[in-house]
Amino acid sequence: MLKDLDLKKYPHIYIAPGYTDMRQGINGLSALVQYQFRLDPLGEGSIFMFCGRKRDRIKVLTHDQDGYVLLYKRTFKGRYQWPMSEEDVKALTPYEFGQLMEGYSLEKSIDADAITRIRKAGRIMAQAGEGEQSC
Repeated sequence: MLKDLDLKKYPHIYIAPGYTDMRQGINGLSALVQYQFRLDPLGEGSIFMFCGRKRDRIKVLTHDQDGYVLLYKRTFKGRYQWPMSEEDVKALTPYEFGQLMEGYSLEKSIDADAITRIRKAGRIMAQAGEGEQSC
């Protein structure tokens, strides 16, 4: 269900890095958003995401015309690749949201194409070095 959210309705996606006490309900999470992150939990088109210590469950807080909505998801296998740095709330792009829901890490990494280019450049440099020595 979370993967299928219409992100056009939610242009503001916020993630709370680190651990959140999953015993908190709507009141506790909305207070966290308001007082710790200094954001409006009733902000139009906003969703706020929280993850527990085991990283196998998340809560998503948002609201619609009638009031708050709290979504709760627990995975059957694996864990969410949740950012653990204790920095302030972080805004996500729709792409990053999708990556997180698919189980990918949000941490920056070198892509496979870059690694291939680096290896090829190393081989070319090594071959050029061998050619100079034979002269």
